[in-house]
Amino acid sequence: MLMWRLAASTRTIVRGTISSRNGLRSIATAASTAKAPPSPLLSAQRHVVDATPMPTSYRTFSSQNTNPAINYLCVHVFVSVKPGTENDFLAASLANARASSLEPGIARFDVIQQEDDATKFVLVEVYKNADAPAAHKGTDHYLAWRESVEHMMAEPRRAIKYKNIFPATAGGWDYGDVISLE
Repeated sequence: MLMWRLAASTRTIVRGTISSRNGLRSIATAASTAKAPPSPLLSAQRHVVDATPMPTSYRTFSSQNTNPAINYLCVHVFVSVKPGTENDFLAASLANARASSLEPGIARFDVIQQEDDATKFVLVEVYKNADAPAAHKGTDHYLAWRESVEHMMAEPRRAIKYKNIFPATAGGWDYGDVISLE
């Protein structure tokens, strides 16, 4: 598998293959194909990176991806609430997000609060298909959320729609059934 990594000790980009032999991670590099400036550490030999067993949970990024590409709709909803309503808004939004994340048409539903202004939030909604936003807006939990937070708004919320570029597969977006969200 073709991998890129930054060699921390030399600040050199290394192109090569990572493999596991006898439980050790190693990288084979080739100076002739490296995109980084020539480095004395780049050679056509195998270098041991460390002596720890390779975890099975590494993420890999490969130009030979066999997973089908997705076309998810990513919506960022920008919310400003009145001072003093932050905790109530957060409680209502977390209840909505928990229920929303279980909807079949939703890949992700994140609630983010601005660090330097607690009255500012962003809801990151990632939909799997074009019908999912309308289905979401028809759910009991969304309607209850909308009604409960309406008086908390300092200004009308606004949304910006994006198309996903990366991750390009569903596995990079979907929570799945086996992950704990709290």
